Amino acid sequence: MAATQTFLFADLAGFTALTEAHGDEQAAELASDFFSCVRDLLDEHAAYEVKTIGDAVMLRGEGASEAITLGLAIVEVVDAQARFPIVRVGMSTGEAVERNGDWFGSTVNLAARISGAAGGGEVLLSEATREAAGGLEGVEFQRRGEVELRNVSEPVILYRAVRVGEQREELPVDPVCRMTIAPQASAGELVYEGVEYHFCSLHCAGQFAANPQRYARR
Repeated sequence: MAATQTFLFADLAGFTALTEAHGDEQAAELASDFFSCVRDLLDEHAAYEVKTIGDAVMLRGEGASEAITLGLAIVEVVDAQARFPIVRVGMSTGEAVERNGDWFGSTVNLAARISGAAGGGEVLLSEATREAAGGLEGVEFQRRGEVELRNVSEPVILYRAVRVGEQREELPVDPVCRMTIAPQASAGELVYEGVEYHFCSLHCAGQFAANPQRYARR
């Protein structure tokens, strides 16, 4: 029997680049650390882990408000790590069907597509989740507008959830492996065409120096 739930997907933006730059072992270790960070937040936000898929984790919450605050907490916890890829979060609310511990339906599919549309550090939600949450103290919803998503027949109205008065410091991102770099953790800097780039390791700095046009901002 279908039941109304809020489904949330969170994954590491740039994980493919990180794997290529640092290898399978380190990428797997980082994914495991990411999942541990997420699991530490679940009880506090009345949410449950459904499964992990590569570098992504699928979560289920019975309340839209709790799911939104969980998404924001995930971004904040990952941001606090000195060397970690940027996380992105997407969610939607609606009916879904449970089979053997997994969940299926258009709501689940839409939540996954919304996650894919999010930028690094963003928490995106569908209009259904926005309406189900109602007013949420300390959180504002910025209308992202209608967005076309792959394999979704009609454009979807999306909202970005942010903390009220949030002033996020934009940390530099290693252009090779896409890992965020805290200022004190930078292994080196290079300037190319007037732009300064920071690196998590000498390996990434060397990769960039050997072929800057491949990694430089465009």
